[in-house]
This record gives sequence, structure tokens and C-alpha cells, in this order.
Amino acid sequence: MSGLLYLAWRHAVARRWRVLLVTLCVTLSLWVPWTAARLAARYDRSLRARAEATPLVVGAPGNRFDLTLSALYFRENALDPITYRDFERVEEEGLALSIPLHQRYTARRKPIVATSPEYYEFRRIGCAEGRLPLRLGECAVGATAAEELGLGPGDALHSDPTELYDIARPPALKMRVSGVLAPTGGPDDDAVFCDVRTAWILEGIAHGHGEREELDEDLVVGEANGTVAYSGALIAFAEVTPENEASFHYHGDSEGLPLTAVICVPPDDKSRTLLKSEINARDLALCVSPAEVIDDLLGVVFKIKRFFDLVGGFFVATTAALVALVFLLATRLRAGELRTLDRLGAPRSAARALVGVEVLAVTAMAVLLAGLASEFTVRWLPNLVSAF
Repeated sequence: MSGLLYLAWRHAVARRWRVLLVTLCVTLSLWVPWTAARLAARYDRSLRARAEATPLVVGAPGNRFDLTLSALYFRENALDPITYRDFERVEEEGLALSIPLHQRYTARRKPIVATSPEYYEFRRIGCAEGRLPLRLGECAVGATAAEELGLGPGDALHSDPTELYDIARPPALKMRVSGVLAPTGGPDDDAVFCDVRTAWILEGIAHGHGEREELDEDLVVGEANGTVAYSGALIAFAEVTPENEASFHYHGDSEGLPLTAVICVPPDDKSRTLLKSEINARDLALCVSPAEVIDDLLGVVFKIKRFFDLVGGFFVATTAALVALVFLLATRLRAGELRTLDRLGAPRSAARALVGVEVLAVTAMAVLLAGLASEFTVRWLPNLVSAF
């Protein structure tokens, strides 16, 4: 057997480019379906885990997929907001812990998620540095976002302006970074968190007023005979400071303040069923179970995946047939070489064994390379769930 291995090795060295090309073809045909299957399984587990950990989500009536993806993965959507009164109605039911969410703005293209302190306890999120945002105008940055943006406790982060040239729109808010959250491996790592009251400043509903000496810039309201007139009472602060924090107030009814969703955490299945039925019966809001929504969504996705699995199987079978043809043609070209084995007194099966050893060696090398490539891809590919 050692003699056959030596002959197979010497032949592979002599025909190194052909052997390398065949090995790479087999590697590629195995790497694609293996990696796709592993990634699909990983994303399936990640999506289902976050959805199953979130019992109920309440939002405006509309597309349940948009509502779920927005509340769980901070994906932008065009759903109408609900009001703070809707949040109070859910609390009045007394059937679940209610956590408000507001997610309509960004800071350096990272979603700004406004919520209450209960959210961090619910998601089991702690701070790696600093502390959680408790005051108006403060924010905490997810681990990935903090690394990408180079932020830490004490730094400043500006929200992205919604309308750059429209002075009637609220200006960008300069937020103070109170802490950096510990990594979670989910979408929380790529978000910016603040108190829900800070989101209402971004909406332009809550704002403060001041005198001229408190302002960085003056708002010109008239100019005549070289005299400039301004009104400090009309200027909204672009930053919340200890000096002006007390001046911030809301305009209009506080019950009409906007939210994008409410996460509900009932203590048991009975309370969960009663709360969902009660909210949906009113037709004023939509209550969904994220686990059921993600199941339906993944059901559609995996139907498509089965088609691509068939394509991958056909690809593997085609590659195997082509490799077999290559070895068959190579064996015919080596007929004189193989007859030499007979003349040297080798058994008649030696020629077939030699070709078999070469096929097994190429297959083993391709399997090893495909496994390593698949592991590298799965390990180093960015977490698509966090950016879902």
C-alpha cells in the first residue's frame, strides 16, 4: 500500500496544476451548500431566539411584519406612531410589564432607540463602561456602534438632521454619551439608546427656551436701519445641559406623545392570551406575537431556500460527474504507464487501486478545504441579524 501512495504522490506532483484545479472545483461545489446551510441555521436560531424572548409587541394597525422587525431589530418602517395614551391603556390592563419604544431617528446612521430603564433589564443589557442613560439628553451606545464611531462615556453624539435646510424642523440634538453597553451579539450592539423623553425632543414636541446669553447662535427675526432683532424665546436648545434642563417642556396633550411600539411582558400564557385578545378586539392598536410572525416570515424564506438547496445538489452532482470524467480520461492517457505495472508483476488490481487512491486523496483534500473555508466564512461574516 505504501508503494501505491508513493506512486500517487509522485503523479500528483508531476500533474500538480491539473490536480489543483480538480481539487478547487470539488472544494467550491462543497463549500457553497455547506456554508449556506450553516448560515441559514445560525440566522434561524438567532431570529427565533430574539422573537421567542419577546412575548408581545403592540403598535399601530398595519403590517405585522414591519411592526415586528421595527420593534425587535430596529428596522425602519412607514407605520404610523401610536400615542402615549395607548401605552397607558396597556398598563391599565394590569396583565403585563409594558416597555415603550420610539425608533424614528438616527445618529451617524445608527438607530436611536428611546425606551425606559425596564428595557435593559428585560434584554439583560448592562454597561461595559459608564452608566445607563437616565437624564434628558443622555444616550448609551451599543458595543459595535461605540467601536465603529469611536465613542466612550463623556463624548458627544449628534442626531442626524431630518431636513437640513428647513429651519422649521427641529435641529440636530447634541447628546451626551453616558455609557457603552456590553456586547450582546444582537441588534442592540449597533444602536444608540436614550430615554423616551429625549425622543420627544427629537420630534420637536419637547423643547426648552432661553435668553440670548445662553445661546450659541441668535435667531434673526428682523433687521432695519442696521439694527438686528432676535428672540431668545423662539430658539430651541440643540443640547440639554444642567442649566437648561428644567426649562424643557411639552407642547400639547401629553397623552398624544408619539411612540412606535410597546413591548409587553406578561407573567404567564393566560395573561398573554387575554391581553392580545383585548387589544386586538378594540381595533385601535395591533398586538402581535413576534415568535408567530418570525415563524411565518422564515417559512416563506425557507421555501425559497429549498429551491436553492436543489440547485446546490444539482451543482454538486454535476461537479462529481465532471471530476469522474476527468479521471476517466486521465486514466486512458496513462494506459502505457499503468501497463508498466503489469510488466513489473504487480497484481491486476494495482492500476485500479492506484487510481482509487488518487481519487480519495483529491476528495479528502477538497473536503478539508471546504470545511475550513466554511468555518472561516461563518466565523468572520458580519452578523446580519443585527442589521436585519
